[in-house]
Amino acid sequence: MPLDFTLDEQQLQLRADARKFADEVLSGVAPAIADISDPGKCFDATKPFYQKMVDAGFQKMLIPPEYGGSEFSALAFALATEELARVDVNVPTTLLVTGLGVLPIIRLGTPEQKARWLPRFTDDQPRLAAWAFSEVTGGANYDSPDPKFGAQTFALRDGDSWVINGAKQFISNGAGWDNEGPELMCVFCRTDPEAPPHESLALIVIEQGTPGVEIIGAIDTIGHRGASTARIEFNDARVPAENILGKPGDGMDLVQYGFSWTCTPIGAACVGRMRAAFDIAYEFARTDSRSGPHPVIEHQNVGYMLADLKMRIEAARYLTWKTADHFDKTDGKDREMANITKIYCSELAVQAVYDAMRLVGIESYTKRNPLSAIMEDVLVFPIYDCGNMGMRRRWMHEMFRNPTYDPLAAAENRLSYDPLAPAGTLLSTV
Repeated sequence: MPLDFTLDEQQLQLRADARKFADEVLSGVAPAIADISDPGKCFDATKPFYQKMVDAGFQKMLIPPEYGGSEFSALAFALATEELARVDVNVPTTLLVTGLGVLPIIRLGTPEQKARWLPRFTDDQPRLAAWAFSEVTGGANYDSPDPKFGAQTFALRDGDSWVINGAKQFISNGAGWDNEGPELMCVFCRTDPEAPPHESLALIVIEQGTPGVEIIGAIDTIGHRGASTARIEFNDARVPAENILGKPGDGMDLVQYGFSWTCTPIGAACVGRMRAAFDIAYEFARTDSRSGPHPVIEHQNVGYMLADLKMRIEAARYLTWKTADHFDKTDGKDREMANITKIYCSELAVQAVYDAMRLVGIESYTKRNPLSAIMEDVLVFPIYDCGNMGMRRRWMHEMFRNPTYDPLAAAENRLSYDPLAPAGTLLSTV
């Protein structure tokens, strides 16, 4: 049977619906936030647009059907994300982060926990979830084997409660609407200051309004102006003991699983932003002569630059599709393709947008041209969501060091390695 990248009718309809929604609804985001300088108010101004995403069913697609949702596959999510991010990256980011916030509950929650928390995101209200991961000192060494280092947010057991102390920053959706916090926040913390990460790292759910959770404020960023990122402090925040997901130590696997899931929508968002940049550069080349006798597209160098841009878009798109499909087929167990996609697409997007700016020239550096805003958006892709240098490449390095690593596995739709195999094990398939 030949390899076939043809989308079926349902996938084509999903893509068409997402494209229509982006053009008709999300096109209003940029004008709505253009004159707002305060980052918190900028985020709040996107709430009507997020409500429309909820009304269109996008929030329900994060939740499994048995809890009232219509959960999308990773591939379906990628198809929709590309179209949405082509027009606006802010509101889709809010949706993505909500998906990341509920993912640990879906992955490791008990039936009681799932029944308690997941249906909230299917009631047609614009609810937010968050994942409080990054420490104020940085997150790259979260799993340091020396318990004196790494994650320094602690949840200590006190009777039938966990008492949480520490500080986090760059917490997307962390401030919530009107600075009231998200509906739910999965807090990445240590349950024992003396124990190594594989015994103590955990995710504990904090609900909106919990005493001891202080939202210090929204962090001002150069791009993603309509997305929320906050600093949060936990001061003796007390939550029920049953709010832990799994057991202490399970946080290690949940981190890599969760941030593997985000890779394909981020890859798709990079494709969407590159498409937007290409469209601007292409229209410029076709219509602007730069005081010359004919449009600049007639110049060979401009044609070559457009060809390079288009090749990057196509390569990133199909890598993202491959990774999404592989994630679905392996139930998220494969981490190699996920990290490759996050690293490759995010760094490619920066180069592609820069080249589109080079093609257009100095006008692209002004606020009058949308390429400058696109560049501000794509610059964060390589350094957020477990930055490429701090964590993504390290995860790949660790995989290469595993004796079961098989370089051909990803190409053959198999798992690249077995992280649980004893040292020295040779593994051809998993």
